[in-house]
Amino acid sequence: MEELVIRDADVVDGSGADSYRADVVVDGGRIVSIVKEAAAAGCQRPRARRELDAEGLVLSPGFIDMHAHSDLALLRDPDHSAKLAQGVTLEVVGQDGLSYAPVDDRTLAEVRRAITGWNGYGDDVDLDWRTVGEYLDRLDRGIAVNAAYLVPQGTVRAMAVGWEDRPATGAELDRMRRLVAEGLEQGAVGLSSGLTYTPGMYADDAELTELCRVVASYGGYYCPHHRSYGAGALEAYAEMVELTRKAGCPLHLAHATMNFGVNEGRAPELLALLDRALDAGADITLDSYPYTPGCTTLAALLPSWAGEGGPEGILTRLADPATAERVRHDLEVTGSDGCHGVPVEWDTIEISGVTAPALADHVGRTVRESADARGEDPWTTARRLLVEDRLGTTILQHVGHEENVRAIMRHRAHTGGSDGILRGAKPHPRAYGTFPRYLGSYVREAGVLTLEECVAHLTARPAARLRLPDRGLVREGYRADLVLFDPDTVASGATFAEPRVLPAGIPYVLVDGRLAIEDGRRTDVLAGRAVRRTPV
Repeated sequence: MEELVIRDADVVDGSGADSYRADVVVDGGRIVSIVKEAAAAGCQRPRARRELDAEGLVLSPGFIDMHAHSDLALLRDPDHSAKLAQGVTLEVVGQDGLSYAPVDDRTLAEVRRAITGWNGYGDDVDLDWRTVGEYLDRLDRGIAVNAAYLVPQGTVRAMAVGWEDRPATGAELDRMRRLVAEGLEQGAVGLSSGLTYTPGMYADDAELTELCRVVASYGGYYCPHHRSYGAGALEAYAEMVELTRKAGCPLHLAHATMNFGVNEGRAPELLALLDRALDAGADITLDSYPYTPGCTTLAALLPSWAGEGGPEGILTRLADPATAERVRHDLEVTGSDGCHGVPVEWDTIEISGVTAPALADHVGRTVRESADARGEDPWTTARRLLVEDRLGTTILQHVGHEENVRAIMRHRAHTGGSDGILRGAKPHPRAYGTFPRYLGSYVREAGVLTLEECVAHLTARPAARLRLPDRGLVREGYRADLVLFDPDTVASGATFAEPRVLPAGIPYVLVDGRLAIEDGRRTDVLAGRAVRRTPV
C-alpha cells in the first residue's frame, strides 16, 4: 500500500491550466497517481497508509526560489523555516557572482570576508569543501529544502586573477574557463555574476562572453546581477541580452527591477526590450521579489576602484582621510558604479544588520537618522560603520516603484526569487515572506495575477529554466515536492518592523514526499538534497 493519499485537494498543477479537484497519491518520494473527482465517481477511491484531508486547500508543486542567499544557512540552520514555511522546496544559491565554491584557501578567506553581510563569516560552519562537487556532496548529507548551485563568476575571477581591476591574461582566462567547466561537470546549473560587486565587475564583456560559451556548451544558463539597476539600467539589460546572444547562452536576469527615481514608470521599456529579444528567438527568463525596497551590503555601494585588492584594500582606503573623501565624492556627488550610477540618498539607506554587537543601535535607522542622532554628517556615520563592522553591515535601499514591480511580475518570462538575506537583526521581509506575499497580496487582494498564473510563475517556469524534467508540476511520476495552502488566508506575516514572522495559511509542505511542515509546524525531516545539472 502506498504511503500517503492527499484527499479532496484543489489541484493547481503549475501548468497554468484551471484547477481541478483530486486525490493525489504519494509513494517513494514521487506522485504515483492522481484521481480526479469526476473519475472517482462511483469507484473505490485510492487508499494509503496515511490520509491527509485537503478539503479547502490548494495543492501545488513546491515553490522554487530562483534567487536565494542560503549558501551557508542550509548547513547552519537545519530548521530553515524561513523558506520551508513559505512552501519553498528548492532554492538556487551561488548568486550574484560570490559564493564558497570553487575556492582555494586564499580565495575562501577573501570571499568569507566579502560576503559576511550575506551569510555571516561562516565560523559556525565547517567549510570542509573546496570544489563545487564537494559543496554539493555536503548538501547531500541532508538539508531542509533542495538546492541548485550556480558557479560564481566573481569567485572564479578571484581565484584566477585576484581582486585587481584589469583585464585577464590569456592564461588567466583559460583557467577561468576550466573552473567554470569543472563546476558545471560537477553539477552546477549555470553561472552567476555580480557586476556591481568586486571582483566580478572588473570583467569586460569579452571575458564574460567566453565564460558564457562554456556555460552554453554544458546546457546551463547565465544569471547576471548586471551593471546597473539605476542610471543606465536599460543599457545594462541590453548589454546582457546582446552578450548572451553572441555566446548562444540562455539568460536569466537576477532580481529584475527598475529602481531609483530615474526609472520610475519605466518597466514597460524593459519589458519591450525583452519581448523583442524573445520574439527573435532568445531564451530569457527573469526573477523578481514582490517588494519595492532592495537589500545588499553597505560596502556594495562603494565605487569599484575602492574595492580593488579585496576587503583589506577597501578598509585601507577608508582609513586614509584623503582617499575616503574621494569615496564620499563618488557616492554623494558623482554617483558610484556600486550605487548604480545614482548619487546616494542617505535617507533611503536603512541599516538592517551589523556583525559587531557594539553597533546594534544603528539597526532599524536610516544612515541619515543615525547620523543626525550623533550630530554628524551621513558619510561620517557610514564610514564608521564600514570600518568598525569590517564591511559586514547590511542595508535596505528604499528606491523601488510599485508600478514597476507589478508590471514585471506579469511578464511571460517572470519567475519568483526572494533574494533573501537571512542574517542581521532586521533583514528584508522578503526572506520570510516572498511566496505567500505573491499569493496573498498580489493574487487574492490585488488580482495582479490569477492563482493559476502565479503558481506557474513560481513552479513550472523556474523548473523549466533549471531543466528539471520531473519537478515543477503536479504530474504522475514527478517528484513529490508539494505545498498545500489555503487560498483565502495565505499571507506573509513578515513586515519591515517584524521581518522574521512566519506566514499564515500554509499548513503542509512536502519535500521528497515527506512532510517537512505538518499542521503548520516544522517536523524534523531533512529530505532536501543537491539538485544537479541535467546532462545535455
